Amino acid sequence: MVTAGTASTVGFAFDLFDLFILLYVASTVGPLFFPTDSPTLTLAATFASFGVSLVMRPLGGAVFGRYADRHGRKQTMLVTVGGVGLATALMGTLPTYAAIGVAAPLVFVALRLVQGLLVGGVVASTHTLGTETVPQRWRGLVSGLVAGGGPGLGAVIASLVFLAVSSAFPGPAFDAWGWRIMFFTGLVASLASLAFFRLLEESPVWAAARARAAGAAPERPARARELPTAVSPRTLVAAAALVIGAGAQYYLTSGYLPTFLDKINQLPTGARGLLLVWTSLAILPIALLAGHASERFGRRPMFLATGAVNLVALPLLALAMGGLGPDDTGALLGYGLLITVLANAPIAAVPIFLNELFPTRLRATATALIWNGGFAIGGLTTTFVSLASPTVPDIPGRLAVFLAVVVALFLLGAAFVPETRGALDREDPRDAVPSPSPTAAADRPEALPGGSR
Repeated sequence: MVTAGTASTVGFAFDLFDLFILLYVASTVGPLFFPTDSPTLTLAATFASFGVSLVMRPLGGAVFGRYADRHGRKQTMLVTVGGVGLATALMGTLPTYAAIGVAAPLVFVALRLVQGLLVGGVVASTHTLGTETVPQRWRGLVSGLVAGGGPGLGAVIASLVFLAVSSAFPGPAFDAWGWRIMFFTGLVASLASLAFFRLLEESPVWAAARARAAGAAPERPARARELPTAVSPRTLVAAAALVIGAGAQYYLTSGYLPTFLDKINQLPTGARGLLLVWTSLAILPIALLAGHASERFGRRPMFLATGAVNLVALPLLALAMGGLGPDDTGALLGYGLLITVLANAPIAAVPIFLNELFPTRLRATATALIWNGGFAIGGLTTTFVSLASPTVPDIPGRLAVFLAVVVALFLLGAAFVPETRGALDREDPRDAVPSPSPTAAADRPEALPGGSR
């Protein structure tokens, strides 16, 4: 049980570490691969290269989610984690625009696409294995551990690596070689994950469902197009809105913070790295608390409560941080901790909510597809903030507006999703003998424990 939860968190953390590296070197990599006369346009292009990897994640979720539903969560984790590390390391070998011209950004973006495809597959295993392995009373906690601990740990590792590499390659040396070393570390992280996964056992819930299905009828692999048959269209749309809003809150705060501290607050590299370490560490305790609270009060009430707070707090915090300078390190730390904690609290119960919404044979596909799709769209908002800002000083105001909109979207989704707490162990009627109609009441969201809301 402990191994499965830890493995899910570590696997997600190291793959997000690979994905996050670009956020820590965006201001360096941007001019090298996307040179323009406008600083905000170069920044937008760099974030767009981050965004394209997010766009590929839904496809990766569909492909590897189906693989995880057929062949197991553990096997999927091994394949995708190793692939992400290799793709990340290859980015560090690329020649820049000055060396090969337009081919440089094209190859860079191509590798980001491959990386996004594989990271989408990682979600199919990490977001199901842990919650399927632990007893009901710990599922909210493990959901928070994966959803918050994974990004938090990944960001902490990225921050520490950034501090170490920027110290070893100061100033111009970082522009020449330091950013390459950052990408090379992605392979080391993946190899460390693979060594740990040797201790991992397969999900007992998936194994039991496979055993029931084997005795019922010939195997029919789950497909992404079956999602609308598992829940009502209204529930599917509401769940998508919820995840898009959650993903956007994360990327507009934790994801945008390294660039915000650099471009807006002009914080020196060392102080910026330390501040990012502390804000990343703060994600884990709030995610565990919020995830466990969803086990006590329900998934939907937690979504509504955290969203209501963030609708007011996040825009105000973004505006307040925009008025601080490099000497205001104490205030920046306080505001950074607060905005990070608040933005990550709504995400804690999202994995277990998605797991409970769908039956076991479709769970990895559905969870990966909706999570990756929502976070792909949410991740693109960082690009839109930069594009909507004529100058760098305009960024805080635009960021505040975007935050208000995405939190409102999150709340709208939360208002229409069903309460799912306790539904993970329900038996899929299609696995029973004899198999009832696919529209049986137990497979509809209205019949989930806790009622229609």
